[in-house]
Amino acid sequence: MTQTTVTSSTTTTTTTTTPSGLRSLHLIRAAFSLIWVALVGTTSASLVSTDRPTAIAAVLLVSYPLWDVIATLLERRLAGTGSTDRVSTANIALGLATAAGMITAVFSTVGTALLVFGIWALLSGAIQLVVAVRRRRVVGAQWPMVISGGLSVLAGTSFAAMSASATSSLSTLAGYSAFGAFWFLVSVIALTIRIRRERR
Repeated sequence: MTQTTVTSSTTTTTTTTTPSGLRSLHLIRAAFSLIWVALVGTTSASLVSTDRPTAIAAVLLVSYPLWDVIATLLERRLAGTGSTDRVSTANIALGLATAAGMITAVFSTVGTALLVFGIWALLSGAIQLVVAVRRRRVVGAQWPMVISGGLSVLAGTSFAAMSASATSSLSTLAGYSAFGAFWFLVSVIALTIRIRRERR
């Protein structure tokens, strides 16, 4: 078990994070992303910016940021930081705000949904990058999450720019989720290697 210290302006709290627990969570996140990709690919990939999202597409678009909120809560519980972790609190607030914005967007057009998703991907990617850099000395094997966070920032910027194009479609989001699943799986492998090294 590895220990880390989270420092605020008034208190210092010692918390614990296990690489094995983080590995399990990343495996679950990868599985969710792959299922989400499959559902988008089979039901909504042909929808373009000017189309209005179908009911299935609407559920998929709203569920993605909500799942990120749930995963962040599980990760915070795993770390034992509770409400002291301001970064994860910001990520939860961002996910909830995005889900609320997406509920509005799905009654408009796919382009609007792409814009909301793009802004969320940019900001959540930046938060992921901060968390990974902060955690690397404690848990280790965080380079896949650093790369994933950086790519999410770039992808989010691209989605926001593409949202005004009439040819943009939901298939681009499926590609984003697939890359996310890939990096979570790479993280699982990296954490597994670290765990085995620690046991020797």
